[in-house]
Amino acid sequence: MSALHSTRRSFVHASVGALAATIGLAGCTSQAQAPANNTDASGDTAADQTAATKHKPVILVTSFGTSYASSRHITIGAIESDIREAFPNFDVRRAFTAQTVIDHIEKDTGRHIDNFEEAMDKLIAEGATEVLVQPTHLMDGFEYADIKKSFETYESKLQKSALGTPLLATEEDQVAVAKALGEAMSSYDDGKTAICLMGHGTEADANSVYAKMQKVFQDLGLKSFFVATVEATPAFADVAKAAKEAGYTKAVLRPFMVVAGDHANNDMADTSDPESFASVMRDAGFEVTCVIEGLGQLDAIDDIYVDHVSAALRGM
Repeated sequence: MSALHSTRRSFVHASVGALAATIGLAGCTSQAQAPANNTDASGDTAADQTAATKHKPVILVTSFGTSYASSRHITIGAIESDIREAFPNFDVRRAFTAQTVIDHIEKDTGRHIDNFEEAMDKLIAEGATEVLVQPTHLMDGFEYADIKKSFETYESKLQKSALGTPLLATEEDQVAVAKALGEAMSSYDDGKTAICLMGHGTEADANSVYAKMQKVFQDLGLKSFFVATVEATPAFADVAKAAKEAGYTKAVLRPFMVVAGDHANNDMADTSDPESFASVMRDAGFEVTCVIEGLGQLDAIDDIYVDHVSAALRGM
């Protein structure tokens, strides 16, 4: 075990055991993570906004965010911690892009997390001159485009600046992610179980990355993997049909998202909702298992973000 991950693994392994729920044909009894309360999971405060050391370069880790405190700590917090350990000479900051999430956390906990513009304005006011922005978004979709457009308005105020790429930016990234998931889900790959990943989906052209990932899994020999989306294509019904035609009788569902928050607990695992992924698979005759774990809980995924920071730094 590398020094980079030893500390994080201790709390990740202690936290995720209760997050996976096994279900039968009767439905999915999801052990949903509790929304944020007045105390975040241990270590989440490590990324709180603090005054930057003057002239110290900054890495601003920018995420969509989640109001689920336990997932926030072991996914977004884990990525930030790995970046902080890999680049000790940088001040690592946090920004969220989902204002509804920011407002929810502040209402429930009294803690304010900066949105992207607030974080950048604060850094400029503090005298930061070198800023690298590393998004934790999966793809070059609308959210990433918004970050890029906003960041461009600050670049003239900085001596050095760079924007890192999202998780699935290149074919190499996509292969690395597929291998990480193949290893993480290997215990379910018994020839009878379809391993179904649920992404968010987008109307942006970047939605094509889900079809690319499906092909990557197939090309790597991970034939039991299927990719679905909440709001785009492939749809849940598409995956249910494909898995049924392939002869699978069981299905394990896992979010194809950095965090395991609202979408994972509701759109994926909530069988009281007839349109949830679990309900669709159950109604198609599958014995279903829900794994409520975000991509950010996988060391190999977090390493990709660290690599993206390294690549962006070379371009500063």
